[in-house]
Amino acid sequence: MRKIKPYLSILVILFSLQIVAQKTSKSNTQDLSGYALFGEKFTVTKVLSKEEMLKKYKNLKKGDSIPVQFKSTINSVCKKKGCWMKLDLGKGESSFVKFKDYGFFVPLNADGKEVIVKGYAFVDVVTVEELKHFAKDAGKSKEEIAKITKPETTYSFTSTGVYVKK
Repeated sequence: MRKIKPYLSILVILFSLQIVAQKTSKSNTQDLSGYALFGEKFTVTKVLSKEEMLKKYKNLKKGDSIPVQFKSTINSVCKKKGCWMKLDLGKGESSFVKFKDYGFFVPLNADGKEVIVKGYAFVDVVTVEELKHFAKDAGKSKEEIAKITKPETTYSFTSTGVYVKK
């Protein structure tokens, strides 16, 4: 009996830790029943707010890339295919999101919707040609497109999966 007691104690401790771990992991995940998935399915954990994401971007240098999940609102979507979107970061800043390997698109009417994205954040320099292309996709006028004359440093994001609030 004395030999069994230590083993029983260890089993009780391990069982208790398992229950605590399950409760913790459930509290870190989010209910996604009101969201539509585009791209790869992913577990939503450690989601940054748009303000926290802006701080991360401010600390990145060209060439840096970090894996991250964050929640924001869609400012605009490509009006031709839904192949990119701009997400609000607050303070007049936005993140330009493309989708990994051009593998999926978001709805053309998703402007203003809440999203949770997973992927890689980085700082990029977008050429004048690309800026004009994106402006055309966004439905900008010829006059607005003509005003684009210099490259732009952007907060960029390559997404592997997106949850869009229905």
